[in-house]
Amino acid sequence: MISKNTIKLIKSLAHKKYRQKHQLFLVEGEKNVLEVLDSSLHVTQLFGTAQFLENNSGRINKADIVGEASIDEIKKASHLKSPQECLALCALPKDNIIPAQLGTFTFYLDGIQDPGNLGTIMRTCDWFGAKTIYCSPDTADIFNPKVIQASMGSFVRVKAIYTPFAQLAEIATQSQAEVMGTFIDGENIYNTQLPEKAVVILGNEGKGISPELAAKVKRKLSIPRFHNENDGPESLNVGATAAIICSEFKRRKTF
Repeated sequence: MISKNTIKLIKSLAHKKYRQKHQLFLVEGEKNVLEVLDSSLHVTQLFGTAQFLENNSGRINKADIVGEASIDEIKKASHLKSPQECLALCALPKDNIIPAQLGTFTFYLDGIQDPGNLGTIMRTCDWFGAKTIYCSPDTADIFNPKVIQASMGSFVRVKAIYTPFAQLAEIATQSQAEVMGTFIDGENIYNTQLPEKAVVILGNEGKGISPELAAKVKRKLSIPRFHNENDGPESLNVGATAAIICSEFKRRKTF
C-alpha cells in the first residue's frame, strides 16, 4: 500500500525544488526500475504489484523499503499517462565533480530546456559509448521524471555534471581537448578533420549557443542540409544533432 503522504511526496518530485529538498528522484516503469535496481544508485523505496515483486524477487532486496501496491494505487502516485507495475524512489547522487582529465569526447549542453531532448541526448551518448556529459546550470535537470523516461535507462550509465563552462574550459585546455560548437554556418562535419579530443557544445533549442560561449568556440561544426533552404526546416532537433555528431566522431574512431 502507498500511503497518502507518500503519494504526496511522489507527486512533489515533479518539481526540482522538492527533489532537492528531499534529496530524492522518481523512477517509473519496469525497464527503468530494473535498471536502478541493477545499478549503484541507492533505492530508498520500491512499490510494485504482487506480480512484479514475485517476478523480480531476487533483485528487489536492494531497496531499503519494499511495498506491494495495486495498479490503482500506482496510478494515483504516477506521473505517467499509462502507469506500469512499479515505481521507485532513489537518492540523488552526490558526485558532481569535474575529473582532472577529460575523455576523448564529450558534449556541453548550453541551456537545453526540453526534458525529452535531454533524455534523448543521454540515450544517444549511452549508445555510442560517451559516458559523461556536461551541462550549464540552466539546462534541464536530468532527474526530472520526463528526462528519466526519455533516457530509457541510460541515466544510470551516462553521468551528467552541471558546471559553468569556464570551469570545464580550463580542464579542456589541460586535457588538450578542442572546444567545438554546432552552427548553421560551420564546417561540414562530414569532410572536415576532427580532433582526437573534443568538447562539442550543443545550444538551446530556440536560441542556439549563447554569445558568451560562441566566443569560446575554436571551431564551428555544421551538419549540411540536403534540401533547398527556402522550402525545408530551418534546423535540426538538438537530439538528432547529437546523434549525428556522435556517429561521425565514432565512425572516425576518435573515442
